[in-house]
Amino acid sequence: MSLSLQQEIQRRRTFAIISHPDAGKTTLTEKLLFHGGVLHKTSEVKGKTGPGAKSDWMSLEKEKGISITSSVMQFDFEGLRVNLLDTPGHKDFSEDTYRTLVAADSACMLIDVAKGVEERTKKLYDVCRYRNVPIFTFINKLDREGKAPLELIDEVESTLQMQCYPVTWPVGIGQRFRGIYNRVNKTLVLYDQRREKIEDQTYQLESFEDERLKDLLPQEIYEQTKEELELLEVALPPFDEKSFLAGEISPVTFGSAKQNFGVETFLRFFHQYAPAPGLRKSKTRDVDPLDKNFSGFVFKMQANMDKKHRDRVAFVRICSGKFERGMKVKHSRLNREIRLAFSNQFVAGDRETVDEAYAGDIVGVSDSGYFQIGDSIATAKPPIFEDIPSFPPELFARLSVSDAMKRQKLQKGI
Repeated sequence: MSLSLQQEIQRRRTFAIISHPDAGKTTLTEKLLFHGGVLHKTSEVKGKTGPGAKSDWMSLEKEKGISITSSVMQFDFEGLRVNLLDTPGHKDFSEDTYRTLVAADSACMLIDVAKGVEERTKKLYDVCRYRNVPIFTFINKLDREGKAPLELIDEVESTLQMQCYPVTWPVGIGQRFRGIYNRVNKTLVLYDQRREKIEDQTYQLESFEDERLKDLLPQEIYEQTKEELELLEVALPPFDEKSFLAGEISPVTFGSAKQNFGVETFLRFFHQYAPAPGLRKSKTRDVDPLDKNFSGFVFKMQANMDKKHRDRVAFVRICSGKFERGMKVKHSRLNREIRLAFSNQFVAGDRETVDEAYAGDIVGVSDSGYFQIGDSIATAKPPIFEDIPSFPPELFARLSVSDAMKRQKLQKGI
């Protein structure tokens, strides 16, 4: 049975993953795609060897083992259609990240358990706070030695001035890591250090004082975790969904993306609380996603995605209504009507033709020179959306070929 326009829009979720470089964004993306059924196996993120991560589709990304451009990926999870944006962490590519955040309805902030809140994390968080974007926090690499959980929570709250609500809590860290306790549904998932078992062992508990835990966990780790949980229960109020949607409180989950541990727990909490597409402010009017008239804006341009052609793709965030391939729309800047004849949806560099999409989705429209970043399009009068972040060039240089026979080497060097 086909879903109505309202049902299709309300099942959309669009979010970006942000963090300092090397916190594990692309690895987490791989695992989320795995749980969404897009990947049947995941790849390690490393330079020059191995197949590389799915979201790192550019040849330079695969060679260096870092993300250079934002990747758009779509997958389904338990009835939701999720649009995931994997953003670069390096400051050299920050402009791309800032623009991508304009297209997201929520964000997942990734923190390395050993390094805590780093410089790029602070700046990206400030961008989210400026727009009141709801933020999930995932503390990564629990299988490695790092800071104490209470210390990390205090660091996040004091550094970013944001209240945290730990949804899960680690039972030990590094070599002492034994699992994760879910404070919401009172379940304990044990971690197998050797990762020999296909499925993790899950225990439903009445509380962390359950007598079975004394047999499942070393006494020292059990006592320490019990003490930490008691402190949390006294110090923290219940989770407030309204404060989360306003960007005032961040639910925190712990895990190891590399070991695919704690990722599904995060994804299920995301499934329950992540916001659907909401009102999008513009300079002319607020755009309701349930409006039957199609509207959207261009937030990213990407060239040469197709190795066989010199293509140019405009990434459009749909803000209202339904997109249909071949539809005619009004272009705000050119003040003319154009036809969207060629359109795609993506899993990083892989694309497939899309015939229809809905508010919250991101589609790539083939561009023959009509689009620029910040352009808006609509079937009715296009709204003028908020300005897309832009930065003036800081470095200028002129390159010339001293030997015309070595032009290919010049292009390779560039």
